[in-house]
Amino acid sequence: MNLSVADAAPLAAEPVVRRPSLAGRTRAGLDAALAEIGVPEKERRMRVGQLWNWIYHYGVRDFQEMTTIGKGLRAQLAEHFSLDLPEVTAEQVSSDGTRKWLLRMAPTGPRDRGAEIECVYIPEVDRGTLCVSSQVGCTLTCTFCHTGTQRLVRNLTTEEIVTQLMVARDRLGDFPNRSAPDGAFVPNDGGRFVSNIVFMGMGEPLYNFDGVRDAIGVITDDQGLSLGRRRITVSTSGVVPQIGPLGDEMGTMLAISLHAVRDDLRNELVPLNKKYPIKDLLDACRNYPGLSNAKRITFEYVMLKGVNDSDAEARELVRLLKGIPAKINLIPFNPWPGTKYECSDWERIERFSEIVFKAGYASPVRTPRGRDILAACGQLKSETEKLSARARLMLEQGEVDAAAAAH
Repeated sequence: MNLSVADAAPLAAEPVVRRPSLAGRTRAGLDAALAEIGVPEKERRMRVGQLWNWIYHYGVRDFQEMTTIGKGLRAQLAEHFSLDLPEVTAEQVSSDGTRKWLLRMAPTGPRDRGAEIECVYIPEVDRGTLCVSSQVGCTLTCTFCHTGTQRLVRNLTTEEIVTQLMVARDRLGDFPNRSAPDGAFVPNDGGRFVSNIVFMGMGEPLYNFDGVRDAIGVITDDQGLSLGRRRITVSTSGVVPQIGPLGDEMGTMLAISLHAVRDDLRNELVPLNKKYPIKDLLDACRNYPGLSNAKRITFEYVMLKGVNDSDAEARELVRLLKGIPAKINLIPFNPWPGTKYECSDWERIERFSEIVFKAGYASPVRTPRGRDILAACGQLKSETEKLSARARLMLEQGEVDAAAAAH
């Protein structure tokens, strides 16, 4: 069964407008919520700290568990707010252990069913990487990318970005003193919880600059979710004016979706290049705040057969990046239904990598992960929202596994 059934009927159930959730809010957002229910200003800073600890460190989902807060305030909070996370409407598991979650955000009104986005967890021996989305759909139209075929619906809010990590921690049993939900996958080797985040899911992060910046502020706060900024990578297709501010205001690692060494080809593959050509993009990279050998930029280069994979293009890539502390990720193209591109042959990828490596650049070939569930790089597209109720029920009951989704 193909889990991205384009013509299946949508769910018929009407959404229920819920109490606003405090999960994912910034400290200022929590302060505003307390002010809304009449908590005195002189008391709010302490209460924000308490809420922060319970929500982000312990991951509680019930105000009554917040034992350091008085019963009266707990009752007020429960009356006006919730601690709901986005709903996991589908979970797919790849044969390699990669997990893709389809998340439905809270409805914004009585006719809104709630936006749906995809989030991917990639377990590895030494880390667990969460690939998060920053937009519903994508504002760009990169021709090799499945997400690029889905129109932009809207930016995700700060809360909707933060709660992707919270859902992952919940599903992995990664909050202290909390039991994992039924059916959750709990790593047992001590090293495969979420340790790294990449903004490489749906959307262009730098076209949602404020939302991404504020989400990173919540995620990196050492009193809560506490991920280091060096463990967060923001990937951009080349929104040049925002690259400097990204370094100044977020201080994360930077990845560039390059994919071509000539403007004419990159104009086709990454149409944003028509606005910000390669020279301007690389100038912004050379000036990225904090750039050093210890904080290299990752250049992503998808390998497309007969399109961008020649020896001459490998040598030109080396020439273009001269002087930039960099790592080059070669990405075997991940096919998706309807694409016109093919992945380069393995021998061609190895030859390309060899040229780059001999020039002094690390050039790992990214192992494709989650291809069989359309969770690999460039494959995300929330078509799962079109699944029939029966198909969705089957998925939730575990009757459809990764083998059934394999092509």
